[in-house]
Amino acid sequence: MKLLKILPVVLLLIVSGAQAAGVEVKLDRAPVDERNLVSLQRGAQVFVNYCLNCHSANYMRYNRLQDLGLTEQQIRDNLLFTDAKIGDLMKIAMDPKDSKAWFGASPPDLTVIARSRASHAGSGADWLYTYLRSFYRDASRPSGWNNAVFPNVGMPHVLWELQGEQVMKEAKVQAPGYVKTEQKLALAKPGTMTPIEYDYLVADLVNYMTYMAEPARHSRKTMGIYVLLFLGLMFVLAYMLKKEFWKDVH
Repeated sequence: MKLLKILPVVLLLIVSGAQAAGVEVKLDRAPVDERNLVSLQRGAQVFVNYCLNCHSANYMRYNRLQDLGLTEQQIRDNLLFTDAKIGDLMKIAMDPKDSKAWFGASPPDLTVIARSRASHAGSGADWLYTYLRSFYRDASRPSGWNNAVFPNVGMPHVLWELQGEQVMKEAKVQAPGYVKTEQKLALAKPGTMTPIEYDYLVADLVNYMTYMAEPARHSRKTMGIYVLLFLGLMFVLAYMLKKEFWKDVH
């Protein structure tokens, strides 16, 4: 009898836990355009200034940025702030042991982060675009920051001076037949940029990180089109040749 009384409660907890585990943050669509060289150049500058201090890009070389329309001299003057050479990989001087002690975990390499974060909820670019705009103040966290997309993240909000400080607030949402409470981000303290300007900056940064994850994607797709056209032409020629060879048999 006791088991029968407890069973509905247990089932309710299981269902509730399954629903909570399946909840995912809705990702915003990232305005990625890898043909926009100006956006990619701005994104590369933001990446070097704000991301490359803690995160490495060990599979990307500085001279590859020439594909974005930059000269070697422009790369040296605007994107090289260490004694690294133009052909070197984008490495950092931070010791992994120190970074783990400071942040709780070593900051991951970002070379292919735009590909590794892809899921059924959205692309890796969508995840990054939403993540970088979802930091909020949380006094319970060691860094003083938390993130709506990546709860309890160890990374502080390095772009907070630009975006400002957001807080998580509860908001009542009217639904058919009932009222539900949701948590939403609200800007409590403006930064040096307006929200629209900050969104554009993040879009440029994500655009570059998407390019960095596969720099040869555009040329690969272009080559694929040429190959398909060539195969189509060869098919027509082969078919005509076959008809010529077999015309007496048929």
